[in-house]
Amino acid sequence: MAQRLIYTPRIKTPEEKLSDAQNDSNDALLEGLELLRELHAAGVLETLVKLIRGGEGLAGKALHILEGDSSTRLIRNVLELARTASELDPDALGTLGKAANAGISEGAKRVKQGEGVGLGELLGLLRDRDVQVALGRTVRHPQGLWTLPARLSRRDQRVGGPAQAQ
Repeated sequence: MAQRLIYTPRIKTPEEKLSDAQNDSNDALLEGLELLRELHAAGVLETLVKLIRGGEGLAGKALHILEGDSSTRLIRNVLELARTASELDPDALGTLGKAANAGISEGAKRVKQGEGVGLGELLGLLRDRDVQVALGRTVRHPQGLWTLPARLSRRDQRVGGPAQAQ
């Protein structure tokens, strides 16, 4: 009696698999290559490569992409705001934010109801401890701003001079 034939199809080589995939995806590959060329021409690929490799030279590349005095000034201002924000006390800032929110809500409610504020009510508010604290803050805030240049100068001396753009 004859034995059954066992057929095993030939396994495709990696080159044949690649060729089949390429033939099936010609349009997508062409669009992908076009996108890749555009990203390369705009310098985005170089920036992404630097980002992936650990940011080596990334700040310089970002400045180069932004190019121009206004962009450099914007970055300097953002960095200075970040430095200033890092010096703020989070608890004090949270308290101030909650007080401002409560005041705005109360003011909006009064405007909605059409209420005004009389002189007697204003003088009566001065007896409230919270109002006294808020007024004290309001008066002391400009005093703190007046001493800002001296504090910045002392800080710059501690860290080795003001920040300079590269």
